[in-house]
Amino acid sequence: MLVIDFGGQYSQLIVRRVREFNVYSEMVPWMNAAERLKELKPDAVILSGGPKSVLEPNAPNVDFSLLEGIPLLGICYGHQLMAERLGGKVVQSHDAEYGKRHLTSQAPGSLASKMLDQQVWMSHGDQVLQPPPGFVTTATTDTCPVAGFDNVTTRQFGVQFHPEVSHTLSGKELLGSFLLEKAGLKQDWTSASFIEDQVTAIREKVGNGKVLCAVSGGVDSAVMAALLIKAIGDKAVCVFVDHGLLRKGEAEQVEDTFSRHFKANLKVFNARDQFFTALKGETDPERKRKIIGEQFVRVFEDHAQELQDCEYLAQGTLYPDVVESGSATAAKIKTHHNVGGLPDWMQMKLIEPLRWLFKDEVRAVGRALGLPDEMVDREPFPGPGLGVRILGEVTPERVKMVQDADWILRSLLRERGMHTQIWQSYAALLDVKSVGVMGDERTYQQPIVLRAVASEDAMTAHAVNIPFDLLEEAASRIVNEVKGVNRVFYDLTSKPPATIELE
Repeated sequence: MLVIDFGGQYSQLIVRRVREFNVYSEMVPWMNAAERLKELKPDAVILSGGPKSVLEPNAPNVDFSLLEGIPLLGICYGHQLMAERLGGKVVQSHDAEYGKRHLTSQAPGSLASKMLDQQVWMSHGDQVLQPPPGFVTTATTDTCPVAGFDNVTTRQFGVQFHPEVSHTLSGKELLGSFLLEKAGLKQDWTSASFIEDQVTAIREKVGNGKVLCAVSGGVDSAVMAALLIKAIGDKAVCVFVDHGLLRKGEAEQVEDTFSRHFKANLKVFNARDQFFTALKGETDPERKRKIIGEQFVRVFEDHAQELQDCEYLAQGTLYPDVVESGSATAAKIKTHHNVGGLPDWMQMKLIEPLRWLFKDEVRAVGRALGLPDEMVDREPFPGPGLGVRILGEVTPERVKMVQDADWILRSLLRERGMHTQIWQSYAALLDVKSVGVMGDERTYQQPIVLRAVASEDAMTAHAVNIPFDLLEEAASRIVNEVKGVNRVFYDLTSKPPATIELE
């Protein structure tokens, strides 16, 4: 299944929903669609939503001659584009629809019949006034005359609403009907098939070469390392760079895990001084990310001979990293050090076997590879480490403050059994000071921010409702046990508008 992205805010969610049916899906920006359609020859195509109007000059478009004979579903903008390009009529609506709407299905047995008299999620200003020749209207709302249309003969379908979002109550059933009944796709994309495909791809790409596999102890790098070891054995040279930006006790844990569980070809380099020297005086978050990415590669290149002249560098880049780092249709939110932060002079060729997976898919692959639960279920940890949880300059002293506060929070969450409900939890240090009082004396010290969020795939997240007494205990312990801290906050902001990490 190929999703052609017209810049919609839910485009990546369509990919995710398709994969939940064990159907492999990729997303391509509309301006690259022609090339990918010819290359991939997909079994079905979904046209995503988008912020533009099909009535605008030079509106995002696709060559419909390349879609002939392929089962096609248009969603929102894609629905309107199908109507406009195939001979229907699209107009600017007098009654724009945003949010929840009630859908009436007019055609039993149609794709939209799954939504009979149900709530759907709309977000559009234009609307289809008349479907193209050969299509029948299948659904309406009180202000949208063509909320769905079908052409059963050509297997082309369009819906004005968004079936991929949870607010559309039977949206998943509609997508399943299109994928399995209308398009006839097989549900054969599983963790086992992904591993088999990637093992073959890695072997073909690497040949007799060696791969430098950077590991951090996080889920992504652990799964990537296991995948590479399965594919090429000792030719996967696992390297752990201790940059001094890990959580408390984590460096020691990483070494033990990879040497004991993986029995990996593991090399450890202590580069704490190098990283802190490079970060000295730097406060800009984008620059810090790039510096950290550069220093990783400098360590690798400094030890090139010791690393047996590895030709390739493997990284645990995931799909949300790629989206947030910006693409042709997605705005750049922040540079992930293992996507856009690597320097131009890096000579090793990149291998990113997990690049198109969501986090839950990575965990499933890890379990299929036989990794222990304590490794697979570990909370996500950013590649730049605590460097993105320290606002302002990163110094050894400030790192220790965050490590100690973070340890207190996560220990309390584990004691209460709350860690299983949380996607990510951590402590961060702000680059400001506030007045306090300790022992009848004035203090002027820094505040710690605590954050705990729930999420499915890191594309969206919301703050976890932590019991107030737990927060009180965490705040009391942090202020008393972490030198230099006199105030504690809890971050309640969702993503969006915020990101999960502070930087």
